[in-house]
Amino acid sequence: MKTRLLCGAAALLLTLAGAAQAGQAVTLRAETLDADGVVTLGDLFDGAGSAAEVRVAAKPGLSIVLDAGAVQQVARRAGLDWANAQGIRRIVVRSGASGGGSAAPAQRGNVDVLTYARSLSSGEIVQPEDLIWAKLAVAPADAPDDAAEIIGLEARRPLRAGSAVSARDVSAPQVIASGDLITLTYEADGMVLTVKAKAKGRATVGEAFEAENLTSRRTVLAVAVGPGQAAVGPAADLLMASPALRYAQR
Repeated sequence: MKTRLLCGAAALLLTLAGAAQAGQAVTLRAETLDADGVVTLGDLFDGAGSAAEVRVAAKPGLSIVLDAGAVQQVARRAGLDWANAQGIRRIVVRSGASGGGSAAPAQRGNVDVLTYARSLSSGEIVQPEDLIWAKLAVAPADAPDDAAEIIGLEARRPLRAGSAVSARDVSAPQVIASGDLITLTYEADGMVLTVKAKAKGRATVGEAFEAENLTSRRTVLAVAVGPGQAAVGPAADLLMASPALRYAQR
């Protein structure tokens, strides 16, 4: 009996200790903005409380892309608990003041311009670490105001480190080519069905294309979710309707 009581007390103490170590629950803001060049937990989360002024990163330009896992660790050390139930991989923080459109004339002077941190080969996918803000004398007319516009896209030609980023440099990566043999997945109400099909058009992630079911020979509308993979049915409708889900595939 005494042993059981001691074990029960130990379990209770462990439970209480775990509860005491649990951080204050916070939620990611719907729009993450920064106005002074220093991104803090208060800029990122609702309910940050006394940890609101904890610094996460410096933002030298109009936007910065943060690794969600690294942000989660900073928040945890500051006593905050962000569950990230949506599985967000990157957080884009933009300036509080709105920037100009991409169709504006080329800017001149000592201006903040998005540049390439390393040289990229044609066909490479642009990653967050490949971009850096720098001061240049001139910015291209189609220079992006936001790094998120370029991340996940494919280099259309070789790009040199240090050169200014232009919207003409990149395009959406093709993951399905016409004539590819692909797998179509239908998922609804806990049921998952897959069939083989032949693509009748090219597509990038999140883009719709026609595919011929090799079993029924019927042509269906599918949405590309990765190389050789496409969704049909409710999952495809959801992907097409949600730009955020398309971005998450990058």
